Amino acid sequence: MSNINNPTPQFGTAEYAGVPGTEHCQFCKQPIGRRYYRINAAMACAACGERAQYELPKDGHTQFARGLIFGIGAAILGLVLYATFAITTGLIIGYVSLAVGYIVGKGIKMGSRGAGGRKYQIAAVVLTYAAVSLAAVPVYISQYAKMKKTQQPVQVQQQTDTDSEQQQQTHNRPGMGLGAALLQLTFIGLASPFLELQDPLHGLIGLVILFVGIRIAWKITAGTETQIFGPFENAPASS
Repeated sequence: MSNINNPTPQFGTAEYAGVPGTEHCQFCKQPIGRRYYRINAAMACAACGERAQYELPKDGHTQFARGLIFGIGAAILGLVLYATFAITTGLIIGYVSLAVGYIVGKGIKMGSRGAGGRKYQIAAVVLTYAAVSLAAVPVYISQYAKMKKTQQPVQVQQQTDTDSEQQQQTHNRPGMGLGAALLQLTFIGLASPFLELQDPLHGLIGLVILFVGIRIAWKITAGTETQIFGPFENAPASS
């Protein structure tokens, strides 16, 4: 019989109204002894409870760093996948964003060895968006190269004085450095999902699909919902 004079739950050591040996573990189906655990709402024997505690993913700086490294690798893989598909087929299909979100989420989870939570989710969102948006850069470069290749060379009458003057102006004109060019391409890539809104219908559809891909990565990297309480002790049978 439970102690009605002390209704406050005791999380360190608790008494249970059952009699040892009459209740069964919800996991291994063995009888519950003197000690037991609660895994979410299920009653577990001491062995299953301790094993669940041991197997529960541990979170920490090392786990997050590993998750971030694996996530960056997965984002690069997703970027290559997206860009390769678009360049090879000539089609830019937003549904590839769903695969990128899945790859990034799984990569982070693999690196963290199952740990998850808000900081993992934020990392997954940033990496998924970066992978999908920056994939536009190699696609743009490929399209520009194809366009230049198909252009017919224009024959121009050479004029010695004019040509020399133009060459001198070109030589004196300061060119864009490699770093500045890469920075500009990165900015254009990151803004590409919104630049696509120049075509409102397709741009909006692309943004919605990208959001769904980000949502997939967010859900995969969520923290574990397993809660373990205990150990508790069964109350001895009253005589």
